[in-house]
Parts: sequence; C-alpha cells; structure tokens
Amino acid sequence: MRAIMTVAACLTIAAAGSSSADAKSCGSDGNGFSSWLSDFEDRARSAGISQATLSRALSNVTYDRNVIRRDRSQKSFKLSFDEFYARRVGSSLIGSARAKMKAHAGVLARIEKRYGVPKEILVSIWGLETNFGRDGAGKYSIIRSIATLAYDCRRSEFFTGHLMAALRIVQKGDMTPAEMRGGWAGEIGQVQFLPGSYDKYAVDFDGDGRRDLVHSVPDILASTANFMKGHGWQPGGSWQPGSANYSVIKDWNRAEVYARTIAVMADRLQ
Repeated sequence: MRAIMTVAACLTIAAAGSSSADAKSCGSDGNGFSSWLSDFEDRARSAGISQATLSRALSNVTYDRNVIRRDRSQKSFKLSFDEFYARRVGSSLIGSARAKMKAHAGVLARIEKRYGVPKEILVSIWGLETNFGRDGAGKYSIIRSIATLAYDCRRSEFFTGHLMAALRIVQKGDMTPAEMRGGWAGEIGQVQFLPGSYDKYAVDFDGDGRRDLVHSVPDILASTANFMKGHGWQPGGSWQPGSANYSVIKDWNRAEVYARTIAVMADRLQ
C-alpha cells in the first residue's frame, strides 16, 4: 500500500483528453522526454531551484518505460474490509506494533504532546505501510520515476508538482538523488510519503539537521503526525467512521478498506 495523497487513490483518476497545447507539454512515449525535461529545468530554475541541484538530480535522468507499464496496470481495491483486514493485519503485525510502541514510548509521547496524534494511529500507519520498514526497500529511482510520470500526459500536472518537490528535498539537503529510491510512483521511506508531502510535512524531530524518513524513527513518526495535524486531526477525538479524525485518516488513504483498517488496528493497540 502507498500513502500520502494516496497513490492508489490518485492514480484511479482518469486523465481528461489533452488539447493540442497540452500535448506539447507532455508525451505518451519517450520520444519527447529530453526536450520536455529541458523545458522543465527552465521552469525549475524560475521556481528557485539552483543549477547545482538540477545538475545533481537531473543530469542522467531518462524515461522509464517500466514505470509507465506499472502505472497502466494498476488495480483498484476490490476486497471487502474483512478480506483486506485479514490479509494485512495478523497476530505478527499486532505483536510487532506493540513492541514498537514499547520501544519508542518516549518519542511517541513527545510526538503526541506536540501534534495531538495518538501513538496507536501512528504505529498502525507505520506497520501497514511498510511493516515497520521491512518492506520499504527502494527499487526505483524516485526522481526518474517522478520525471517519467510528470512527462506522461495521464497525470502530468500532479507529478510535475511532486518532481519540483523532489528537487527541493535535494536542495534542502534532506536526501541526495542517489538516496532517493523508493516505489515506482515515487513513494519515499517507511511511511511512503510522496515528495510533495515530504516537502510540506516532514520534520526533523531528532534534531540532526535533516528530515530523514528512511532511517530516523523520530522523524518518521513525527512527520506522520504532522501530516495528520495539518489535515485537521482533533486531539483527544474519536477516530471511528463518521468522525472528523476518520476523515483525516481518509486524507492519508482514500480507500475505505485501508482507512478502516488503520482505525481498527489502532483500536486493537489501545
């Protein structure tokens, strides 16, 4: 599963037909990618991205046909909640979640005090996204994937924004281009932030000077809480379906079965 403006949700939106003007700013194969990327670099410079960052991040980027194949072969959630929950939440995941809550109790308490988001919600999200980092190995170059999807006409505007955010992440020193590896649609780290959400909501909670959602548990959990707070989380409120906080969970992942799974897993951890 992927999170943050959930890829699964965003990618189910069918693109409208492109006008002739739009067609010049995107493509359906790799033939115009180099020209598009050169034009994007001009826009990025105008938006405050330095030439040094552009050179580091984009100098060797090429079109990735495999990413487009993955994009076109996506399937919507078709499982019932009971089926989905049974597949994703077993005794092993619950046991690991309880162990993580115990191991990081101090950090979780400080995060809840600052952001108002309970540890049960944060640990449930962490576990469901990547099994606490065990399933979060980065197979794809995030910048190459995002650049390919930004060039592709299906959701060019959506991913162009994420590509610009990925460059800001590099420019701020949070990650190098080589370190930016993740899912085929650009998901980063143990809670699977897309670059736009990383850029907006990631926080340096361990105080080491960079926002690290790959290795730093304090940064991972606090950034998740900051996302929830930024979307209107109500401290002390219910997270059951129909509540304001459940709507925030839906902002994390719009798939109903996924949102309910977060809520029910958090109930069990209470």
